[in-house]
Amino acid sequence: MTVNELQDKSNDLQPSGLVEHFFRHETGRLHGALVRLLGVHNLALAEDVAQEAMLRALRVWSMGGVPANPSAWITQVAMNLGRDALRHQRMSTAKEPAIITHLDQMRATPAVAWEAAHEIRDDALRLMFVCCHPSIAPDAQAILALKILCGFSTGEIAQAFLSSEAAIEKQITRTKQKIQETEIGFEIPENEDLAPRLDGVLATLYLLFNEGYKASSGDRLLKEELCQEAIRLASLLINHSVGRTPRSHALLALMLMTSARFPSRLDKQGELIRLHDQDRSKWDHALIERGLNHLVEAAEGSQLSEYHLQAGIAACHCVAPDYRSTDWGRILRHYDELNRIKPSPIVALNRAVAVANIHGPQAGLDAIAEIPQRDRLESRHLFHAVVGELHWRLKNDRAAAESFRRALELAQVGPEQMHLMHMLERSTEGARVLG
Repeated sequence: MTVNELQDKSNDLQPSGLVEHFFRHETGRLHGALVRLLGVHNLALAEDVAQEAMLRALRVWSMGGVPANPSAWITQVAMNLGRDALRHQRMSTAKEPAIITHLDQMRATPAVAWEAAHEIRDDALRLMFVCCHPSIAPDAQAILALKILCGFSTGEIAQAFLSSEAAIEKQITRTKQKIQETEIGFEIPENEDLAPRLDGVLATLYLLFNEGYKASSGDRLLKEELCQEAIRLASLLINHSVGRTPRSHALLALMLMTSARFPSRLDKQGELIRLHDQDRSKWDHALIERGLNHLVEAAEGSQLSEYHLQAGIAACHCVAPDYRSTDWGRILRHYDELNRIKPSPIVALNRAVAVANIHGPQAGLDAIAEIPQRDRLESRHLFHAVVGELHWRLKNDRAAAESFRRALELAQVGPEQMHLMHMLERSTEGARVLG
């Protein structure tokens, strides 16, 4: 988000709302600047300092109003708090006047704070590489980056990983301990040390985009600012020699083609519009074209990643003039291959939808019944919504109503709740007529 956009936001929000907005969408850049100052071994301290800066903003802005440049203001406060904490830490271990004097001289003027607010943008990508250190397990890399850089709640991360909040909390604690033990440095690794971290960075960007594409909770289904940030970082990545890989291009292609459909995902009342009901003339065809160009770049070499397959699926939807023309056979083949190289219950559920579009809703239900680890989907509203949809298409109204009712109980996003409520009412009415 630019300074001007943030200023516009400050005109629309009360101090508490603006602080919450800043913490949710700017926290990664703030953490990046603080870790650069404090060192990655002080990761927990950086989090504490950022939170204290937010609390001070809430108190001061509530009394005196929002400053002209809230981004620079809160960055200035955080950096000053960080330097104070570092100075106190140094003083408690050894009295080093030269260091203290140096830190005092580093205190920023408002002009420097303005510069810092711009400089920390690239720190988000830099810190992602730090979080994705090879000594950290792959899933833990993405979890740490989402928590520290992207401001995700434990619940949002748990949704992304089909896990529990308790398990995610334990994973974060273990990962932070691992970082302290291995004394990971903050500089981006160079040459041969950089490439092994790329997959973790790509996974983090993918999950960041997904949360923007379909929020796990709240009043908004779409959080376009998260998607835009993921696209921005992915675009920066492919301009770096280590990030200019086919799988990076494939991920960016997936993001662009998926974003192109945003204008038609919700109606004027904010309710979800299903894919087959969307007005495709509203899709952003410039984004589709950019996505297809990156998909061409991704085709170089023999590498086939999960991002290639998902981008291929997105392309099938984007190039089809209407829903009936969608090449579901190609989509099913992509899901079969995706299920082979990176199996998961979610992939299997999406595959079942493709099966239903080719062979009918009963075939889709049969495919769902065969999903390995299907129990991991039982607490996800999407699973019950899909089952309800397939039963509804079979005119099994009672079974559909039961599934939609369970989906509604689990859904946490306003537009999805509205859609499920209407589907439940429709199927309940059908069951009543049959009864």
